[in-house]
Amino acid sequence: MYKYFLIEKDRSAIEKINSILNDFQHYKCNGSTGDNVEAMNTILKESPNLVFFNIDNTVDDPFLFVHELSNFMKKLPTFIAISSFKNKSYQVIKNGFSDILLNPITDLEIRKTILNFQKRFPVVIKKRICLKSYKDFQYLNTDEILFLKADNNATDFYMKDGRVISAFKTLKTFEQLLPKEFLRIHKSYIINKDFVSRIQFGKSTCTIKNNRHDIPFTKTYLDNIELMNNTLSYFSYQTLN
Repeated sequence: MYKYFLIEKDRSAIEKINSILNDFQHYKCNGSTGDNVEAMNTILKESPNLVFFNIDNTVDDPFLFVHELSNFMKKLPTFIAISSFKNKSYQVIKNGFSDILLNPITDLEIRKTILNFQKRFPVVIKKRICLKSYKDFQYLNTDEILFLKADNNATDFYMKDGRVISAFKTLKTFEQLLPKEFLRIHKSYIINKDFVSRIQFGKSTCTIKNNRHDIPFTKTYLDNIELMNNTLSYFSYQTLN
């Protein structure tokens, strides 16, 4: 899973980059900001793999910002500069940035940048997750997990074979670790979209294969529901009721 972050104020640029990255697998957005303090705090907290950085109008000294980050991180993210000035290209590369996108940025240039990044850093897909409790290590295959349910400060894993396995960590902890097939649809639920057989927008529920669980979703996570619906509907056919 690649995590990325945007240091950018232009809402249209943010939406364009997010839209293109939605076409790629294994990308998760850690958010966006044009504020220096918030940007540094988020990068240190989330450790994104990739940062899109508008060097014209966000941080006063973007290169000093990156240098300061290097004092606190073992491994810096890959930085992609965004600028309206082509003559900044040399300075960008000299200061360790991987690439530069020139405004107005285009879909093609974003795609080329992402593909180049993936060639340099191939994604390692985790198909197994480890649940640790003292000296007990339990390993779960992610393609056998139907959904996760929050239970106070613990999380229950509902498995394909009918087992329910508890882990003493919050749902948010696992949200960061699981592959892109897993989507948060409710404050208490993360589901594996590969096991979804039905989405009922009228009832705000998703039906899970194998055990016919109906999982509720909320408006807060409607973007994830729409994303899942678009993916699952790609080869669907409309029927008359």
